[in-house]
Amino acid sequence: MHNPPALTLNRPRRVAVLGAGIVGLATAWQLQRDGFEVIVIDQRRPGEGASLANGAQLSYAYVQPLADPSIWAQLPKLLLSRESPFSLRLRLDPQQWAWGLRFLAACRADVSARSTARLLALAEESRDVLQRLLADTRADCDHQRSGKLVMYGSEAAFAAARRQLELQRVLGGAEQHALTLAECLKIEPALAGSAARHVGGIHTPGECAADCARLCDALHGVLQARGVRFVLGDAVGALRREGERLVAVQAGGHWIEADAFVAALGSGVAGFASRLGVSVPVYPLKGYSLTLGVPEAGGLAPAVSVTDAQRKVVFARLGSRLRVAGLAELAGHDARIDPARVAQLRRAASEVFPLAMSGNDVQAWAGLRPATPTGVPILGQVQGAPENLLFNAGHGALGFTLAAGSAQRVSHLLQGAVGGPRGLENRTPAGLSRSAAGLAAHSA
Repeated sequence: MHNPPALTLNRPRRVAVLGAGIVGLATAWQLQRDGFEVIVIDQRRPGEGASLANGAQLSYAYVQPLADPSIWAQLPKLLLSRESPFSLRLRLDPQQWAWGLRFLAACRADVSARSTARLLALAEESRDVLQRLLADTRADCDHQRSGKLVMYGSEAAFAAARRQLELQRVLGGAEQHALTLAECLKIEPALAGSAARHVGGIHTPGECAADCARLCDALHGVLQARGVRFVLGDAVGALRREGERLVAVQAGGHWIEADAFVAALGSGVAGFASRLGVSVPVYPLKGYSLTLGVPEAGGLAPAVSVTDAQRKVVFARLGSRLRVAGLAELAGHDARIDPARVAQLRRAASEVFPLAMSGNDVQAWAGLRPATPTGVPILGQVQGAPENLLFNAGHGALGFTLAAGSAQRVSHLLQGAVGGPRGLENRTPAGLSRSAAGLAAHSA
């Protein structure tokens, strides 16, 4: 693969990480371990944004982007139906329209195949780095290698999933198996209550789950103890730029200087970039989650992570709790909880695990997932931005999964390994064979 030119800045000593979600905190952890002096800036407490109550699944093998050729047939439903798992709520917002058009342009088999290859490579890297992070911090975050079942409700959908499985085998993906319904029920007996709704599933034994908010809290404590400075409670204000460099940002009533900056601001990264005269294609996809206690009786709630592919709902066991998450709504920056959407998610969850949902107090949450049109995050420099500003943003629903690997790549860039004018969003991946692209086209 063609290597872009090296970063022009000398290795920085002090790095300011803008954003204290899981992506920003993982970046701060990696940078501190690699010998940088680190400052973390956020207007909220660590982990209070999209990291707070996300789907909790670490989906290293399930990275197929939302931008897929199948979207075209679903488009009328996406625009008109309130019950669609993915919905487009058009607004008088030029950024939304621009993002939506780029998203539709990415709904091609060849683009989906390239994005899948990029995401699989980053996910595999992230799995390894997260294991080191957990061993280093000893974070109590209900991390477990529970495995994952993705269940399908029609023979056509199950056949498409098997084709995607073959694509990922070509790309070197994780161990996966296509299972009959009976085999799925042996792995997760709690699915018996909805067995009539499924025809089979894909099992990935190595998938994991964890409580992202607890991990953020643990990272905050560990990093503080190691000398990382946190400036919390104020958004990044004025920016001081000198030529091709960003030299300081204003936060907490003070100017904070650094040799380099990392923008890990989630769905706020596009607004931040625009203040520097730069366009970054990141827009929020609003998602919902429910958290409930697991019934004392065994076999009612899943022990294995489960995804209902038809309803686009995920289930992750977190100790004595169950996290249920789903829905993706392109509806702007409004994070308010819509009771109708919560009811929709609860109905979908009750169809899959009716006994687990019965009579439980449920905590509802909504968050904004920062997404790029292709689903591939932006890692590195962006054309027109200050040369000492790197972006680590646009991970969509895979922020928790990809955070640790993204952090390592950003640290490598700051150490002067490889840089360039564009981030991972726009680079050509290595190792995407013609056969892989052909499989993707066949599965569309």
